[in-house]
Amino acid sequence: MLFIVAALLLLGVLLGTVAHAPLTFSVAAGAVIAAWLGIFALRERHSRRRHPQAH
Repeated sequence: MLFIVAALLLLGVLLGTVAHAPLTFSVAAGAVIAAWLGIFALRERHSRRRHPQAH
């Protein structure tokens, strides 16, 4: 429960920061994060096809 409270507090601080940042900066930062997550997902998918895990 404490973890959820801390996560919500951190989310509130981050969203508050984004609300005060210029729109162009927020969009650019969002695009960078989205690209990073996309590259990570593609690398994970590629590595799992190459090295299947034994269950």
